[in-house]
Amino acid sequence: MKRYVIAIVGVVVMTVLLAAQAGAPVKKNEPIVPKEKIVLWNGKDFAGWKLFGRDPEYDLTKTWSVRNGVVRCQGKPSGYMRTEKDYANYLFHVEWRWPGKGGNSGALVHMSGPDNVWPKSLECQLYSGNAGDFWLIGEGRKYLRNIETAEHAKGDERVKGRRVVKLKTSSEKPLGQWNAYDIICKDDWVVVLVNGVLQNVATKCSITSGKICLQSEGTPVEFRNIYIEPLE
Repeated sequence: MKRYVIAIVGVVVMTVLLAAQAGAPVKKNEPIVPKEKIVLWNGKDFAGWKLFGRDPEYDLTKTWSVRNGVVRCQGKPSGYMRTEKDYANYLFHVEWRWPGKGGNSGALVHMSGPDNVWPKSLECQLYSGNAGDFWLIGEGRKYLRNIETAEHAKGDERVKGRRVVKLKTSSEKPLGQWNAYDIICKDDWVVVLVNGVLQNVATKCSITSGKICLQSEGTPVEFRNIYIEPLE
């Protein structure tokens, strides 16, 4: 009888431990790898995001606002909205448009370290006509140790200082229309599509996870449909 009691207790303990492990929350410093679609922006407010600007005394609600399910950014002062959590191995989707003249902004992936203008990250450029370029922020060329030479690539000629020029001519829509960015971050790869057109591929990135940011960089810009999805 004693043996049976011990065996039953052992099974119960093991079951509890397995259940606890399965439902255990992600550790504070461990990036989230999505298992299903995660809507990063709820369409109403900035829950789950932090607004950051160079001047800590400036009221950033004058820069960032929400209207009719759209994030509206005035472009000044320089700064960004960023996720409060870190992510790894995902497809990031965001749509943007220029309500007036074209200008400058960007989507930063793998942001790490302290908030700063600008933080350590890999920028997927949104500057009008240049969406799909990479800009290396924080570590310079150390961030991207190799550029994948895909079809139509120009090899090392594409790397100009901290800038890695997109593979093809612009696939952006006319000003005022919505564009879509799909940025695939898988291990040390980053793949960028602009309106479904492959525009850049990076390999051997020295940072493979972090926060996601959208820039305020001089020009009014709008964002919507911000989410990540798991990679098959």
